[in-house]
Amino acid sequence: MTGPAVTGPAYFGKHRQESRTGTFSPPGSGPDADGALAAQVIVIAKEPVPGRVKTRLTPPFTPAEAAALAEAALADTLAAVADANLTRRVLALDGAPGRWLPPGFDVIGQRGGGLDERIAWALADARASWSAPVVLIGMDTPQVTPDLLAAAAEPLVSGDADATFGMAEDGGFWLLGLREIDPALVLGVPMSLPDTGARQLRRLVEGGLRVLPLPALTDVDTADEAERVAAILPDSRFAACLRALGSGATRQAAAIR
Repeated sequence: MTGPAVTGPAYFGKHRQESRTGTFSPPGSGPDADGALAAQVIVIAKEPVPGRVKTRLTPPFTPAEAAALAEAALADTLAAVADANLTRRVLALDGAPGRWLPPGFDVIGQRGGGLDERIAWALADARASWSAPVVLIGMDTPQVTPDLLAAAAEPLVSGDADATFGMAEDGGFWLLGLREIDPALVLGVPMSLPDTGARQLRRLVEGGLRVLPLPALTDVDTADEAERVAAILPDSRFAACLRALGSGATRQAAAIR
């Protein structure tokens, strides 16, 4: 899934410590006893293995360094999801869980070929075990906050919107929330193009859905985007990792010399 960078308050919270184990038991349709919204968030992600993630960061970074940045971004994203006021958290994962996964997540495997299929079936698979609205994000926006996720879910729970949607600066999208799941709303939408976000939004509107837009965020795909996001998240894992590795601009200048 590929918004100017959001410059509002960044989220640096701690993981929730409670863990859901065993079979997921769906709650009722209203808020949980603790006030959590009756909605679920899916993070669709790849295991941060060198050579398989963030390949557009190489160069100036090595595959191992790009994977380290991907792991840091994923850890920040999962931390925000863990502290969001929502009932269920799901990781749709291509690969195996690692130390970056906090407690409290249901892990499901990805299925399908292209990204459109993997998104569509992750939405459908999460919905199959609980008929609550679903908000899906990727692993590329470490600047996401619990408040943004709640803002995406609440209109779906209340029925004020059929879909919530967050565009990305590169023309893609970083968030898709749906009150009702229909794979046809995603299947066949060309991914990783400059107009993917516009195409996906058009598919939702043409499907008769009431769509609520959310603030645009920057997907981290390039060294320049990494530096921009780290600048607004100075206390994040992602920024710390980038500082430890050195900026892409410094690396490129050294290579030229």
